[in-house]
Amino acid sequence: MRVVVVGGVAGGMSAATRMRRLDESAEIVVFERGPEVSYANCGLPYYVGGTIADRSSLLLQTPASLHRRFRLDVRVRHEVVRIDTATKSLDVVDLDTGLRSTEAYDKLILAPGARPRRDEPTSTIPTLSLRTVDDADRIHRALVHAAVPVVVVGGGYTGLEAVENLVARGARVTLVQRGGQLLSPLDVEMAAPIAAAVRERGVDVRLGAQIERIEDGAVILDDGTAIPAELVIDASGVVPESQLAVDAGLRIGETGGIWVDETCRTSDPDVFAVGDGVEKQELIAGESTLVTMAGLANRHGRMVADIIAGRAETARPALGTGIVKVFDIVAAKAGWSEKQLRAAGREFYIVHVHPGSHAGYYPGAETLSMKLLADPASDRILGAQIVGRDGVDKRIDVIATAMHAGLPAAELAQLELAYAPQFGSAKDAVNFLGYVAENTRTGTTPTVQWHELDAALASGATLVDVRTASEFAAGAIPGAVNVPLDELREHIDELPGGPLVVHCQVGLRGHLATRILTQRGLAVRNLDGGYRTWRDGTAAS
Repeated sequence: MRVVVVGGVAGGMSAATRMRRLDESAEIVVFERGPEVSYANCGLPYYVGGTIADRSSLLLQTPASLHRRFRLDVRVRHEVVRIDTATKSLDVVDLDTGLRSTEAYDKLILAPGARPRRDEPTSTIPTLSLRTVDDADRIHRALVHAAVPVVVVGGGYTGLEAVENLVARGARVTLVQRGGQLLSPLDVEMAAPIAAAVRERGVDVRLGAQIERIEDGAVILDDGTAIPAELVIDASGVVPESQLAVDAGLRIGETGGIWVDETCRTSDPDVFAVGDGVEKQELIAGESTLVTMAGLANRHGRMVADIIAGRAETARPALGTGIVKVFDIVAAKAGWSEKQLRAAGREFYIVHVHPGSHAGYYPGAETLSMKLLADPASDRILGAQIVGRDGVDKRIDVIATAMHAGLPAAELAQLELAYAPQFGSAKDAVNFLGYVAENTRTGTTPTVQWHELDAALASGATLVDVRTASEFAAGAIPGAVNVPLDELREHIDELPGGPLVVHCQVGLRGHLATRILTQRGLAVRNLDGGYRTWRDGTAAS
């Protein structure tokens, strides 16, 4: 059997090496258009920034090492320009010599990846993406002196990693984001701390802006502003590299990615496709989506090899779990955001909590901002977002695992997680999220969201701040009445009539106040996530 793989890196090389582990007799050929077939593209920003000092550490395998260990025939700088599914053959061009050849296959695996959303403009200012080792090399060379003015386009995962590492190299960075917030997969109140952290490092953040044109020495925004620049990093996103599949007559999905079934088989039974250029099915609604994550590419590449070798496997729906570190703050998500759920017309409830990353009495505890979205009928977890400085990764992984397993939100409270003071609390942050979710869904503690507060007050509700007098003096929501929690019982008769909204700093004391007042027969709701969530949301909106 002759298995041909088009494209290397995560998906293609996972398929090729797994195929060899399952079948010593197969002939396995890999064609890669670029000069490197296996490299750590997620590490490229950190090579630019100097965290990864040795360039060679990014190059995981070479054609020679892959041949020695796996007996793979790996041909770099070879571009597949045509697929003929009728004859099961490929037209391949050697980019160094220009020679064209025809190659047969029994099974074909496409791993074409994705390309930058925009073509590189004609300009004397280098405009680069950050997807290949060559990109990283060129950026590295461009940072020739201190305070090089650099414009980064796009405030997503890659753009933010680029910003952090350019600042580490001493560049003077402007970040241009088309939308009204950074890190658009997150909801606005969760993304606000990211923008604050970026600005604190001296980055000029331009939200709601686009590049109109690039001139010598400057980038011109759509509002006419000229920003000095010697280098532009385009991190505005990618689109599937699907033209080869289009020309071959393979089905393309509604997202523009190559359509595949649950086995990653294309519309041709002998052609499979994996990686960033391929449409996936997501978990929450079963819709088609694009997820450009190395973990999925690796997993699907391995699965395709299993299927070709005769094993029965199917791809699990994608959660889109992601995480990014920007300076000293970390943001992560899994599943859908509130804005996605609203756009889809889905019913959901929301929980915001701000627990400690580990026991508060042990030095170094940091506050986590956590948001959970769940179905009010089934209690199915629909999405989660976490922002903080410590412990974000392990909490989002626990929640992603719970989503994969189908655990309801309230069951998070029952998880038995590792505990020692330096790692967590006896009631872990994930457990705490589950307790609050149960209280919210059952109506034990009715809540109002930060973006619903103005409407609640306009309809006649009174806002009661149950924090201490000193907290209230340090910053308060306009119109709030301050009645500290520990004095609340003595002052219940002094509260105005009608509906009440109570709040504290992060929600816990507000929950206690809600329980006190509810049992006195008052109509009361707790401001979910407290003053901290309201502050972040209103600052960003």
